Amino acid sequence: MDRKDIRKIAVFTSGGDAPGMNAAIRAVVRTAAYNKLHVYGIQRGYEGMISGQIDRMERRDVANIMQRGGTILRTARSEEFRTPEGRKQAYNHLRAHDIDACVAIGGDGTFTGASIFSEEYDIPFIGVPGTIDNDIFGTDYTIGFDTAVNTAIEAVDKIRDTANSHNRLFFVEVMGRHSGYIALYTAIGSGASSVLIPEAKTNLEDLREVLRRNRARGKLFSVVIVAEGHEMGGAAGIAAQIEGDMELASMEPKVTVIGHLQRGGSPTAADRLLASQLGHGAVNLLLDGKENVAVGMVNHQLTCCSLHDAISKSKIPPEKLVEMASILAI
Repeated sequence: MDRKDIRKIAVFTSGGDAPGMNAAIRAVVRTAAYNKLHVYGIQRGYEGMISGQIDRMERRDVANIMQRGGTILRTARSEEFRTPEGRKQAYNHLRAHDIDACVAIGGDGTFTGASIFSEEYDIPFIGVPGTIDNDIFGTDYTIGFDTAVNTAIEAVDKIRDTANSHNRLFFVEVMGRHSGYIALYTAIGSGASSVLIPEAKTNLEDLREVLRRNRARGKLFSVVIVAEGHEMGGAAGIAAQIEGDMELASMEPKVTVIGHLQRGGSPTAADRLLASQLGHGAVNLLLDGKENVAVGMVNHQLTCCSLHDAISKSKIPPEKLVEMASILAI
């Protein structure tokens, strides 16, 4: 589709919310307005597309939203959109509003839906990576990741205070069902004793040895960061297996699950900047004739890759970073 063919675009957020989504929405709306495009907001992601919750957005509608967590367009996970009938209904509502293209802000589920939909119907999609897990290929960081890590580190800092006071061993579970990025960055940023992520095989005896060594050299407490998707059952499962170790009996194991606190809160400056750049870039990609790609930031440069690559290619934490986390914890 050529630039001259695009007159109306829609923007929506889908899947799990992430701090910074509002900054991305703002950038899309204002960049579209600057280029004299009409822009529409779709409420509740693909669910709203199916039910026709599509409304015109103006510059004033995105004023004073950058600092807010969550998403003003709200979000939902849609089972109906997985069906051909649901996608057909969504298409009919888009055509009823003469929508020429869509900007989809979300993670792999959102991109998967956009990829399938764009193959079935002639409406270009641009994906904007918005997920705290930072697991989307084609971008160094995703919207919400930096805020989530800062929230987790702040929580661990407070846990360290009580761990030190009571001579305890804390297992702290952070979000990341299939990705260890939040856990790894939190461990490095908080000075944790160890980190367990889905991408790296865990030897429980190695973990015990680390904790025993810490105890032997007089360290009064230890904090272990665990990604929620870890194969050994998350923080609670690992703590249960460590609890019977007699050499560690004096360090009472405790489990803290930070949970959805990581999704909320005001986005950091880094997330606001990234979201603004990606939202602005998404509109420009449409105007340049690009379609069915995901926008990203690599080495501080705006880039893009196909939606298929964004969801099918793996993105795992660098081995050197994992190694560094282990060395710094000694």
